[in-house]
Amino acid sequence: MELKRLMVIINPAAGVDRPILGLLNHAMSQAGVEWDVRLTHKGGDAKRLAREAVEAGWDVVAAHGGDGTVMEVADGLRDSGVPLAIFPGGTGNIMAGELGVSIDLNEAIELVASKDYDVRTIDMATTEGQTFLLRIGIGFEAQMTNVDQELKNRYGLLAYAFNTLSELRNLTPSHYKIVVDGRAYEAEGISCMIANSGNVSTGGLRLSQKIDVSDGLIDVVVFSNANLATLVNITRAVLAGEDSTTQTDVFHWQGKTISVEAEPAQLITVDGEKIDPGVVEARVLPQVVKVIVPKGMA
Repeated sequence: MELKRLMVIINPAAGVDRPILGLLNHAMSQAGVEWDVRLTHKGGDAKRLAREAVEAGWDVVAAHGGDGTVMEVADGLRDSGVPLAIFPGGTGNIMAGELGVSIDLNEAIELVASKDYDVRTIDMATTEGQTFLLRIGIGFEAQMTNVDQELKNRYGLLAYAFNTLSELRNLTPSHYKIVVDGRAYEAEGISCMIANSGNVSTGGLRLSQKIDVSDGLIDVVVFSNANLATLVNITRAVLAGEDSTTQTDVFHWQGKTISVEAEPAQLITVDGEKIDPGVVEARVLPQVVKVIVPKGMA
C-alpha cells in the first residue's frame, strides 16, 4: 500500500505539549503526502474519528496522544485493514515502546513520511464490551494512580515497588480463582494482571518475552508476594531483559479466554481506567489491528 493520504487524530489534552503541526507540515510536504488533522474533546471521540477516517478512504490514521488515545484509535480501526501510526504525545506511550516506535515525536513522524517501514498486525482484547491494548490490572498495579508519573512511565508497575515498598508489605493478599480456556487454577497473591502486551514502560522494559501482542493469546500473571526478595528478583529480571515470570513467586498462564475472581475483591483498572470490582472476564481479539512499525519490528 502506498501512503498518499494521512489523517492524524490529536488529543489536545494529552500530557506532553509538543509542536506537531509544524513537524507534520514539513515531513509530509517533503514526502508528497496529503494530510489533515482532527481534534478530540472527550472520551470516545478518537474511536469515532478513526471510523470516519476509514469511511472517508484515508490510507493511514495516526494517533497523537498517550496510550488511551492510541487504544481508542486502534479500536476505531479494528478489522478495517487501515494501518495505525503512533505519534507519541502523552505522559505514557507504552504501546510505542512495545512496537519499537520512537517516543521522539519527530522520529515517529519521519518514519511514516519515509514510507520505509513495516506493518505489523497485532491483537486487542475485550472485557465487558470494553477493548484494551495493554492490560487489566488487579491489585497493586491498579493502585498506582498516586505514583510519580515520570517514575511510572520509566518503570511501569515496578514504580510502585520502588516508591511504596512499605505499603506493599501491608497489602492483604487475595485468593484468585482463575479460569483459562475452561481450565481452572487458584493462587494467592497481592496482584494479578491480564495482559495483551508484555511491555511495562516507555523504555521498552518487558515483564516477559512470552507475552506477545501478536500471538493470538492473552496472558494472566499473578504476583504472590510483596516481600523485598520477590520485588528485587522481579525488578532485576525485568531490568536485565530476562523473563520475570520464571520467578518462584510469579504464576503465568496463557489462553484465548481468561476470567479472574479475587476474594477479597481488589481494585481493577483496564488500560489505566478504573472499573467496578468483580469477576473479570476477558478474551483476545486476534490479529485485528495493523500498525506501522520500524523495519524489522513486524
